[in-house]
Amino acid sequence: MPAEDAATSSITSKGQVTIPKALRQQLGLARGGRVSFQLLGDHIEVRSCKPEQPLPAGGFGLLRSPRPPVPADFDPASLLTP
Repeated sequence: MPAEDAATSSITSKGQVTIPKALRQQLGLARGGRVSFQLLGDHIEVRSCKPEQPLPAGGFGLLRSPRPPVPADFDPASLLTP
């Protein structure tokens, strides 16, 4: 990163830093996101960690059942006895 584009941040007593908003937006980092750190010579490289699997939309598929799935052509009316 050229010196004129460099952003600075202070280190807190807990060792925390704030990633500048423009950089967070460019990398798609949001609250709860994860980053990795690597020491390279005399500087630290910070990389965004992408989730291994994207979360399904609407929550479908988040829960697993030990029961076998119901066939797609299952008709609940077939359970009714005349």
